[in-house]
Amino acid sequence: MNEDHFNLEIRKFLKTFGVTSQRAIEQAVRDALKSGRLKGGETLKVRGVLEVDGVGLKLPLDGALELEPKK
Repeated sequence: MNEDHFNLEIRKFLKTFGVTSQRAIEQAVRDALKSGRLKGGETLKVRGVLEVDGVGLKLPLDGALELEPKK
C-alpha cells in the first residue's frame, strides 16, 4: 500500500464529505427556519456515522449545533 496516496485519498473524501454535509445541514436549517419548524435559538443534536466497507469500520459521531451563541 502506498501510504502517501492512501492519505491523500482519505483527505479528499473527508473534504468532500465535510463540504457536502455542511451545505446540506445549512439548507435544511434555512428551510426549517423559513417554515417555522425552528425559531432560530435552538441547539440541534447531530449524529453522523462513518462506515468503511471491507474493513468493518463503523464510527458513530454525536454532537450539537447551536444556532445562536450561549448567553
